[in-house]
Amino acid sequence: MTGDVLRISGAREHNLKNLSVTIPKNKLVVVTGISGSGKSSLAFDTLFAEGQRRYVESLSAYARQFLGQLRHPDVDLIDGLSPAVAIDQRGLSSNPRSTVGTITEIYDYLRLLFARAGIPHCPICGREVQKQSAQEIAAAIAAYPAGTKWTLLSPVVRARKGIHQAAVEGMRQSGFVRMRVDGRMYETDADLSLDPHAAHDIEAVIDRLIVPEKPTEEFLSRLTDSVETALRTGDGFLIAQNLSATPPADILFSERFACPVDGISLPDIQPNSFSFNSPHGACPTCQGLGARLEIDPARIFPDPSQPLDEALLSLLALEGEESQRSQSLWLESLAAHFGFNPEMAVGQISPAEIRPILYGSGDEKIRVEFTGREGKRAFFESPYEGLIPYLQRRYAESGSEVFRGRVESLMSERVCEECGGKRLRKESLAVTVDGKNIIEVSEATVSRVRKWMVDLRDRLAAGSATDAARARAVAEPILAEVGHRLEYLEEVGVGYIALSRPASTLSGGEGQRVRMATQIGSRLSGVLYVLDEPTVGLHPHDVHQLLGSLLRLRDLGNTVLVVEHDEEIVRAADWIVELGPGAGPQGGFLTAEGTPQAMEADRRSLTGRFLAGAFRYEPPKRRRPGNGRFLTVLGAHANNLQNVTARIPLGMLVCITGVSGSGKSSLLFDVVLRSLLGDAGEGGPWEGIEGREFIDKVIPIDPSPIGRTPRSNPASYVGMYVDVRELFAALPESKVRGYKPGRFSFNSRGGRCEACQGQGQVEVSMQFLPDVFIPCDVCGGARFNRETLQVRFKDRTIAEILDATVDEARELFAAIPSIARRLDTLHDVGLGYIRIGQPATTLSGGEAQRIKLARELSRRSAGHTLYILDEPSVGLHAADVAGLIAVLERLVAEGHTVCVIEHNPDVLLAADYLIDLGPEGGDGGGRIVAQGTPEQVAEIKNSYTGNFLKKNLDTHHPADKKKMGKTRARTAR
Repeated sequence: MTGDVLRISGAREHNLKNLSVTIPKNKLVVVTGISGSGKSSLAFDTLFAEGQRRYVESLSAYARQFLGQLRHPDVDLIDGLSPAVAIDQRGLSSNPRSTVGTITEIYDYLRLLFARAGIPHCPICGREVQKQSAQEIAAAIAAYPAGTKWTLLSPVVRARKGIHQAAVEGMRQSGFVRMRVDGRMYETDADLSLDPHAAHDIEAVIDRLIVPEKPTEEFLSRLTDSVETALRTGDGFLIAQNLSATPPADILFSERFACPVDGISLPDIQPNSFSFNSPHGACPTCQGLGARLEIDPARIFPDPSQPLDEALLSLLALEGEESQRSQSLWLESLAAHFGFNPEMAVGQISPAEIRPILYGSGDEKIRVEFTGREGKRAFFESPYEGLIPYLQRRYAESGSEVFRGRVESLMSERVCEECGGKRLRKESLAVTVDGKNIIEVSEATVSRVRKWMVDLRDRLAAGSATDAARARAVAEPILAEVGHRLEYLEEVGVGYIALSRPASTLSGGEGQRVRMATQIGSRLSGVLYVLDEPTVGLHPHDVHQLLGSLLRLRDLGNTVLVVEHDEEIVRAADWIVELGPGAGPQGGFLTAEGTPQAMEADRRSLTGRFLAGAFRYEPPKRRRPGNGRFLTVLGAHANNLQNVTARIPLGMLVCITGVSGSGKSSLLFDVVLRSLLGDAGEGGPWEGIEGREFIDKVIPIDPSPIGRTPRSNPASYVGMYVDVRELFAALPESKVRGYKPGRFSFNSRGGRCEACQGQGQVEVSMQFLPDVFIPCDVCGGARFNRETLQVRFKDRTIAEILDATVDEARELFAAIPSIARRLDTLHDVGLGYIRIGQPATTLSGGEAQRIKLARELSRRSAGHTLYILDEPSVGLHAADVAGLIAVLERLVAEGHTVCVIEHNPDVLLAADYLIDLGPEGGDGGGRIVAQGTPEQVAEIKNSYTGNFLKKNLDTHHPADKKKMGKTRARTAR
């Protein structure tokens, strides 16, 4: 039936070759194939794009103007399409105000919980403050046991210096006959002699009474009248002294949220009182960011050997000659005033002399002599503003993004002194639930918050019966909703993440799993969910939990379409669609489809052969011994690392592994990399590092983009575009026309198409419809002008060269070593399918990382280099991983050390040494569980990685595995 399947006919997006395929609905469907075979083109650029476009078209023209550009994908027909939701690896948000708590809406529920069930305290003294009406106060006093003696007092003077004769006279005229002064009772007509230099407390005695056996109407009426009088006289405050207590005790009451001791009034507590995105709750100093960007004095003159005057001119290079002359004149005047030489090196000038240069002379006037327009010498005297105040002022005033970016490079993020990085006003932080404020709750991990909430209902009900009933009524619906959301976050494997963690710091896989948990919580049905490798960053131990979440989405009545290579996910699929047979132009065909069992029996299918074990990596018989040296990090305590001391053997392929959140990135990037780069940052989160002298250079290779704009591309990043432009400039046709290499750059005037500024497309305003981008009608999307395109190399223009794939370009430039070397390395890391001029914004994180790896491979690296990589196997089919391993082993063979965060079983088996962190994620991780060769780690029973490796090693040569390595694996203590 049509309603049970999704039919795609004639899909031609990117490299899809008129693809037609039928996909069953309400199933878990895996789209797989080698890298570049067209998986994302089918899943995201065709199915999701068309589902999104159809939904938007159902909206009004007014609503559509607020949505982005939605074009029709290049496909003939899609039948049976459901509303589509994409859960990909794009960053959740770059906004520093977005956190895991806000994007999952858990923080919104927490704000409601604290607003309705929170207990306010004075932000100064910490006393609990309550807001009660006169009737509630009277009822609280009358509820005490019969015979309790009370004195009702109204505070008139609170902790103020003076003799306060006027206040005492006012009480006498109001008819009060007794008062309490600094804890002692007096008649109001007594002759007081108060120390004018000491702070005093004076309260008027409003009434004295005893609670009867059964409070009568008359007693309650008198008590209420007295309470109202006390509140009126005491500006909303009342002190009830319990004379029956031993010793007598004061109870503070208020008809508003205010502290009777410190006199601070708190605003009414509302949900926006706890929002750091609202002026009602945000810290007024940092506006809710928790930190402020301030110019760092250490970055003003970073080179201590540079002469001061040269350093100043270099610093103000973007400000123009007039600003440089002005500041140079001030520098000369300061030097004459304070007696230092401006030509001295920065490091030779004392802190006392450098301070007025940085921060100004204060009220001290500096004599500045200058030559006027007519050549006459003149002078003026004025305080000097200082470089840092000057740059801060210009930063606020300037409209130049270039200048602002330059000043931002001089800034460091400092924790806000007002809120201590907590983001909220002190009044909001003084509201607690179960003894915790809202930031203390949100700074805990998902797992800890869930545990706290499971027990919260009983703890909230620990007071009187009335309080317990109110607490349950307020908290139960909130706790139920938040509990479900936290449960789903744990299910998808992100229980180790804190709710306060900024969304911009999440990896692509973490962000995708957070969004997936949100979708599970929404409990929608009849939806097409499209996911892009949700197992990215997950240890095999965690994949099973993720799979359960995918199956739950399916069982709600949804179609779950997953681009994936993980074996467990592929085997659990209801249906598999494999694209291929090659990458790039050789891909885009449907090579196989069916159930996992049917695919495994199909020997023509790469995925089927993978499921049958054809691509299993064969571990080496002997591990590399390394060079006998170690890089040792002592006492690492970044994030959740628990004082870890790690020894990384050099001259090996080393893998850092462990479950999600176990501390792998913290150890490798936040400690090892930072310590080697000399980024001590107030000492750094480590005690020391040994073996630094054995490493000549450290090169991090992470999944961050190779560029932020479409103008960035692989050819320019790896450095071969310069050679290509020089090659075109050396052609006879170019020499005749006088073309230089710059002519063949789409970023420079002369050779590019000026109609589109070298972008190949033009933005067209559609008034109330979304703006659209169309190919430039002058260059047709080629980016260059007609004259530039008349120059050809092997019958190809520069635009056609940039549009060629890496493998196509290898054939074109095989005889040019400088270009061929870079193309060969791109091919070796599995990127033969990408186009050399492909915009950087269209590359995945895994592709970006492998391009960076290719650039380093193409360089002639001398000495001993430490390469640091973060899951380079992301996005690779099992058939491609062997090529990646060969590249990593090539680096080790050249005498370098490769340290990789990885979960792929083949890469782990290829490693010479493993460091396994855990045993769990978040607070349960941060320790070394096991270390040694893969065979040694496989013997550690409490290591999840060891258990996983043991299963894989048993499928290879179990008889030989005990011979691999002479020392037993060591478990961290």
